[in-house]
Amino acid sequence: MSTDHLTPVLTGRTLVRANPVSKLFAAAVITLALMSSIDWVSAVVVLVCEVALMPLLGISVWGLFRRIWPLLIAALIGAYGTALLAAKTGEVLLELGPVLFTEGSVAAGVAVGLRALALALPGIFIVLTTDPTDLADALAQKLRLPHRFVLGALAALRLVGLLMEQWESLGLARHARGVGSDRSVSARIRNLLGQSFGLIVQAIRRATRLATAMEARGFGGGTRTWARESTFSPLDAVVAGVGLLVAGGAVTAAVLACTWNFILS
Repeated sequence: MSTDHLTPVLTGRTLVRANPVSKLFAAAVITLALMSSIDWVSAVVVLVCEVALMPLLGISVWGLFRRIWPLLIAALIGAYGTALLAAKTGEVLLELGPVLFTEGSVAAGVAVGLRALALALPGIFIVLTTDPTDLADALAQKLRLPHRFVLGALAALRLVGLLMEQWESLGLARHARGVGSDRSVSARIRNLLGQSFGLIVQAIRRATRLATAMEARGFGGGTRTWARESTFSPLDAVVAGVGLLVAGGAVTAAVLACTWNFILS
């Protein structure tokens, strides 16, 4: 299956050369730090560090925005919903009938929105800088994970790229037929829902064909050999260390700013 859509990202970039296991470790450590508290300071620290690491991916801010704009919308909706429903503490900032926003509720909304983005970006970075086959090799050889899980991860990453291409193809096909030419908000929403439904249908068909093909070829059966060995290098120690540094820095900054709010407290 083609991975041409990753070529601009996978050419001569630092994070591409790192072992997928080290990238997963760094992402897991950062995720653990973010999930241990609900505050805006730690989320901001992680987001700043993630943006600073973007040159290692070889993509621009606009290129990243094109990939994560649905997450931005989801984060905004989550922030608004949290601010609307959170405990009303502190000074009242806005009151419109039943809608009430206070300093405390807005702070909670901002923390949730920023945290959602900070949690999502490491996964996106891994997808953009990791070849699916390299990931499968690393999971099987270094972490000794079951073959079913490894093959499932391989198939999922392959399908992510294909679905991105399929989304663009569906959009072009619908435009060629004149669908979505109406620029009203309601028409755009209907067009988005229709295109999403088409993508779901294509995803189910592809997943079914892929599962059948893998089963027919005997994936997961018998003793497996490896065409290439998954190895660690000094770069992997740096990647893991950066993950620990970002996570520790976020926690330390939140504690010093007195915004640390342990999730179980």
